[in-house]
Amino acid sequence: MFAPATGSASGCRSPRPLSVAEPPGRPIFPAMKSAFVTVGTTSFDDLISTVTAPEALQVLQGLGYGKLVLQVGRGAVCPEAFATAAFTLDVFRFKNSISEDVRSADLVISHAGAGSCLEVLEAGKPLLVVVNDKLMDNHQLELAKQLHRDGHLYYCNTRTLVETLQSMDVSTLKPFPPGQPEKFAAFLDKAIGI
Repeated sequence: MFAPATGSASGCRSPRPLSVAEPPGRPIFPAMKSAFVTVGTTSFDDLISTVTAPEALQVLQGLGYGKLVLQVGRGAVCPEAFATAAFTLDVFRFKNSISEDVRSADLVISHAGAGSCLEVLEAGKPLLVVVNDKLMDNHQLELAKQLHRDGHLYYCNTRTLVETLQSMDVSTLKPFPPGQPEKFAAFLDKAIGI
């Protein structure tokens, strides 16, 4: 169970202001899509910094995303939420369940934790996994590679996140067979070489 955020509404303090292009008049995309970013129960500051950098926000807007929801975990990087006519950023540290955030997202950008990957794949949502290169003994990379080879997700690291967002085609992703935890366990064994 996660503890609720404390402090400001998001539980975060903004390290720097974010800027998003504000189009004149009505938003460019009448039916804005939503992206959800999750780092799980720990922290992945490089992911949060990268996905909220001006270049990444511009790419997301260009792809029709008008809302970005960040689950920042225990990280030190925690942007302040904002809303404009063109773009909304919502931020939280933890909540009891992220299932509704996953369900309402058109794209999920996640750390490479097995639990997060399974939850998103079973929800049938397009998934972009961002592997944390700073982790030692990185079995998460093996998991992401195998799930990508099987056509279930895209993966990248923080250095290639923007490029991957621009080049990926989520319509080509294959559904992950739901409700088969034993299949996922066998898949994990195969991916990490057990």
